[in-house]
Amino acid sequence: MVYLKSGLFVALSLLISAVSFAQSAANFSGSWAYNESKSNLGEGGFRMISQKLTITQNDKSFTLERSFTGQDGEERKTSETYTLDGKESVNPVFNTSKKSTAKWAADNKSLTVSSVMVFEMNGEKNEIKTVEVYKLADADKTLSIDSQSTSSMGERKATLVYDKK
Repeated sequence: MVYLKSGLFVALSLLISAVSFAQSAANFSGSWAYNESKSNLGEGGFRMISQKLTITQNDKSFTLERSFTGQDGEERKTSETYTLDGKESVNPVFNTSKKSTAKWAADNKSLTVSSVMVFEMNGEKNEIKTVEVYKLADADKTLSIDSQSTSSMGERKATLVYDKK
């Protein structure tokens, strides 16, 4: 009887440990370099692809710094911080603001960031809706971002791939 209770206790402990381990969220922290050969820009391509990403993540927030080359050849950086509790985050982007929510997949292996940006162009208000899904692969050495954006100019889909530095 003692062996049965001990065995049941050990089995239950292992199950709880396995469930806890399986539910730990992916950690995207680090410096990432754009991998053009693995990326798929879709039709029309993207104009300003971030060549470098720096991500800082803890259990409450996800900060993404993007570095890209502007039309003048100068390196530009943008930084956005998202809360990981499903609440809306507001970040300044260019001459407007970007409202976003970040949500973990049920298995905590991918993070979906849904954003809306409203800006004025030629006296008209325009809206860009973007959904980005962040995933790790290759023993966390590869970051892929599946991106879909919708605006008055149509829909764009792309997969951007980054290698950990």
